[in-house]
Order: sequence, then C-alpha cells, then structure tokens
Amino acid sequence: MRFEILRLDDANGTATDRLIADAETVREFVQAAARTGERLLIRPCPTV
Repeated sequence: MRFEILRLDDANGTATDRLIADAETVREFVQAAARTGERLLIRPCPTV
C-alpha cells in the first residue's frame, strides 16, 4: 500500500512538500518527524 506524506508549515499548516511512499518509508518519516517536532499529514494514496 502507498501513502501520501505532506509536510506541514509550522506557521500556517499549509503543505510545503509532498511525497508518495510505501509503509516502511512512512515509518522512517514518522520517526524522524517525532525527533524534530515536524508536522506531517499522512493519508492513503488513491489507487489508479
């Protein structure tokens, strides 16, 4: 399954970066964000 990861701006919450990733990569991003306090929005990527 693939997921869409959006990095969110701390000031206003708008998306600053977008990445499509598999579950393992999502886990790595979540761990890194937890260490730095970065805000992420993660949602399932629609299948085509």
